[in-house]
Amino acid sequence: MITLAHFVGLSFVVFTIGVVGVLVRRNLLTVLMSIELILNAVNINLVAFSRQLGDLTGQVFSVFVIIVAAGEAAIGLAIVLSLYRLKSSVNLEDAAEMRG
Repeated sequence: MITLAHFVGLSFVVFTIGVVGVLVRRNLLTVLMSIELILNAVNINLVAFSRQLGDLTGQVFSVFVIIVAAGEAAIGLAIVLSLYRLKSSVNLEDAAEMRG
């Protein structure tokens, strides 16, 4: 039987992979995917604890997190495309040079 500890463990593993991906920071796409992993780990916790407590508040909040993640992905993709058109690369070092 799957318990709350299994969900928390899975969430911890996904969150850790996301944090490592952000810290490695090779290119902008890796950072965006890692942020998505972090948000998904939060969603796993919200849904698991919501089910454990018998309250739908965590699941409703999880839908709002998904909406924010979709907006972040759309804006992030636009930034990646702009950076690629300007620099022909998606490395974060190239993006740092764009600061005004």
